[in-house]
Parts: sequence; C-alpha cells; structure tokens
Amino acid sequence: MKKMTALLIGAGDRGARAYAPYALAYPNELEIVGVAEPINERRTKLQQTHNIAAEYCYEAWEDVLNLDKKIADIAIICTLDRNHFKPTMRALELGYHVLLEKPMSPDPLECIAMEQAAKKYNRQLTIGHVLRYTDFWSTIQKVIAKGEIGEVVSLQLNENVEVMHMSHSFVRGNWNNKEMSSPMILQKSCHDMDIISFVIGKQCKRISSYGSLMHFKEENAPAGAPKRCLDGCPAELECPFHSGRYYLGEGKGWAKKFTEDYTNEGIIKALQETPYGKCVYRSDNNVVDHQVVNMEFEDGATATFSMCGFTREQTRIVQIMGTKGEIRGNMEENSISIFDFLTKQETIIKFDNPVGGHGGGDNGIMRTFLREIQFGNQGESVSSTSASVRSHLMAFAAEESRLNEGQSMNIDDYYHILLENLNA
Repeated sequence: MKKMTALLIGAGDRGARAYAPYALAYPNELEIVGVAEPINERRTKLQQTHNIAAEYCYEAWEDVLNLDKKIADIAIICTLDRNHFKPTMRALELGYHVLLEKPMSPDPLECIAMEQAAKKYNRQLTIGHVLRYTDFWSTIQKVIAKGEIGEVVSLQLNENVEVMHMSHSFVRGNWNNKEMSSPMILQKSCHDMDIISFVIGKQCKRISSYGSLMHFKEENAPAGAPKRCLDGCPAELECPFHSGRYYLGEGKGWAKKFTEDYTNEGIIKALQETPYGKCVYRSDNNVVDHQVVNMEFEDGATATFSMCGFTREQTRIVQIMGTKGEIRGNMEENSISIFDFLTKQETIIKFDNPVGGHGGGDNGIMRTFLREIQFGNQGESVSSTSASVRSHLMAFAAEESRLNEGQSMNIDDYYHILLENLNA
C-alpha cells in the first residue's frame, strides 16, 4: 500500500491521541505532515511528536484550507462538534479525502449537505463510527448476516456511561451544554444509533424517546457548596464528584484532558481556572443524564436503547433475540455468547485484547479508511456517509421526540422535510 499523508485539524484528545498515533505505529502507511490547532501547547506537542515542518503548523483551519494547494492527501477533522461543517466542506472542495470525528454536526441540514458534497467532489468522507471496526461488533454483524440466529426480532442495548465519565465529559466538560456542542443522544450515543442499525442490517422507520437531566442540577447541590470545589466545600468527604479529591487521586488520568501540566500543582491550577473545578451541581450543563429510545425497523424488528450516566463501569451490554437463537455481549469483557434454540448449544467467543481505543476501533477505522481510498470500497463502505447520515437522523429524531413528550417520529418523513428545507 502506498504511504499517504494527512493534515490534522484539531489536536485534542481524539485527534492527537486516537487517530494521529496510527502514523507512529504504521509509518509505512501514514504520515502526519500538517496540523491546525489553536492551543499552542497541543500544536507544539503534535509538531514535535510527528516531526512536522514549522511552515505546516497553523493556529486555525482557515489558514491551511485557504491555501491555493493541498498539503496532504487526507484531512482528519477533530474540531469541536459545532466546528465540523465549514472545514469539512472546504476540505472536500479542495480535494481532500476526509475522516471526520462524530457527530458530523449538531445540525441535520449540515449533515446532509456534507453527504452531498462528498458525492459532488467524489471524495471519501468517513465518519468516526469506530464501533463498526471492532472485533466485538463486526462479529455480531456477521453472525446475524449469516442467519445464525434467524431473523432478528428485538435488540436491547445498554450504554453504561459510568458515573465519573458522566461528570467529567457531560457535566463539567466540552459536551455539557447542547447549545454549545450537541444533545447527549447525538454526541455520546450516535455511536449506538449507528451500531444498532449496523448489526440489524435494516433501516429504522420509527423512533420515540424519553429522558431528562435528573440529578446534576442546582437544587441537588449540598448545603453550602461553593461554585468551585477547591473553595472549601463542606461536603468534600461525602461527595464522589469533589474535583480536588478525584483529579488528584483516582481520576488523575482524566486531568490530561484539560491541562498539559500533569503535576499536582498544574492540576490544582487548572481546577481553579477551568470548568473541571466547578461543582457538578453548579455548572452550566443541560444535557440529559439518562435517556431511553424505542425503535421500529423494516419488517417489524424492534430495538430499545438505554443510556445512563449512573453506572459503576463504562461499557455497552447487548442482547439480540432472533427466531433461531440469541446473542449476548459485554464490551468491557470483550466477549459474546451465541445460543442456538434447537441444539441448546452455547458458543462463547472471547476476543483478544484490542490494540488502541474503543475496543480497537480507532486503529480499525484508520486502516480501513486508508485502504478504501486506495483500493475502493469493495462494495459498501464499512461506515459510508449515507449510512452515517441515516443514523444521525435517528439521533436527531429521538431528541425531537424527547422534547415532545415521546412523540413517535417517522424517519423517512423527517428526512424528506429536511431535504425540502435544504433545497428551498
């Protein structure tokens, strides 16, 4: 395979730690030759790690995408959710193939416009639905496609967010406010809308949803709790979310998400200056901390999805019920069980420890993306833009339903209305 070059736009957690390391592990396949990142420490660190020439290090994506020429074969775009659309559209126009972190955009019209642009410019646009590339989910999809459990009747998927991950990312962090980023069902769980569609292998036709922000709000703050935990909270020893005790203790690894100085002094300084030091009950968060979604697919199959921030571990647990058998799986355990109703035989598959994040999906999507560019899709792409748009629409429709007391939403009707608005 010919080595390809990449421009990284956004050198935060996903860009610098999930996708860019592929170039270090497989330098014969990929080289990062440019970076656009507004935070100097991140930009400098990535430049040094990947030995990028100073002339190809930029503060803003506009600086590099407004050049008259491409500087790489592909663009890996990992900006914040609401900053995905413009750099993606410009990169496609310039002729870059694009790997875009999920979600595509908090605006459904922008999602559709990006899909249309990729077709117009004949460029590969792959969305970061990394779960599709794991051994766990790809094996489940193959078992179902082969008919080993017959026709899928119903699927149940629980996303256990884990309580401290919830407080870090969705109460204090970048994705705590849906007006500034995305609704929870889109930002966190478009993975799940996508993977449910992927394994069932049919289109979702109707969807409804319920959920709310139940716990992380002002009225649940301990008596006398200040705005910042380090300002002397009387509930320090009783509150599991106390920022000082957590980020200087068991959660010290999470501190790398908000400071480049990992010393105790550096973490304390960041907790005094960033939202990660705020009381979880006195933050500007408004995304839900739990949500359920009901889905009906072609031919009558149903699925239920539950996302909850109040769990002991971070994992996904799935149960898929077919006419001839059943599949059960737990991503944290990285194993699945396949049960045959006729023979009563249970087959347990324990996967090897994955290399890379998201159960090996981060490496898997990079490898597949590069090969699809050079050799074609060999059929439908593992995560084609059209499939990604459809699963994003499921998330948008679920949020619309939740805001309207669980009103049932027809996905096709919803899509057609959006197309009319886009073309108006």
